[in-house]
Amino acid sequence: MTVRIRFLPDDVTVDAVPGEPLLAVANRADICIPTGCLMGSCHACEVEIQEIGEACACITSVPAGYADLTINLYTDPTW
Repeated sequence: MTVRIRFLPDDVTVDAVPGEPLLAVANRADICIPTGCLMGSCHACEVEIQEIGEACACITSVPAGYADLTINLYTDPTW
């Protein structure tokens, strides 16, 4: 089963498999998500998954049970 991931605001879509790290999916789609600590504590990589809520991309994988997910990328001028 694959999950179609749509990254906003760039409107880039890529297929992923449940369990695949979000940073890897973004990288494959040529989407840059800034990172800091890579442990979820600095929130530099925070994104909003419309169907789920806010998540740190560095510690989040593609969830199972969805055919489509939309990920809104935040922009933080300090990162």
